[in-house]
Amino acid sequence: MRAAVALLLLAAAPAQAAPLTVKPGETWVFSVKDGQPASARKVASSAKPAKGQIVVAVRAMMGTTMIVTNNSPVAYTFRAELMRGGKSVAARPCTLPAGGKPIFEQWKEKADAVRIGAFKVSKADGLC
Repeated sequence: MRAAVALLLLAAAPAQAAPLTVKPGETWVFSVKDGQPASARKVASSAKPAKGQIVVAVRAMMGTTMIVTNNSPVAYTFRAELMRGGKSVAARPCTLPAGGKPIFEQWKEKADAVRIGAFKVSKADGLC
């Protein structure tokens, strides 16, 4: 009986917000909640973000490229990490502007994935 109660409590507990890991060839859409990607789901590479959403696409092109489009009314700074061989290397992305404007990031290293998170509202729009 105790085991069943413990399982029910775990199932009812809210999921912890965590960074999003995007592999080359993937495109994801999400919103930001508590500074982390929320309600993330894979979408077609041609997807456009709805109001309040962000779309991120990672490609293995000239190393690793990432395009992020933010269709919310606020700009964000965020953390990006290149995942290579089980290790993460911090990368410095530009500020993500508001209003559906994209940023393009390119790193010469080929990454297995890019992990993004730690979104914070920024007063500056589109600074690198």
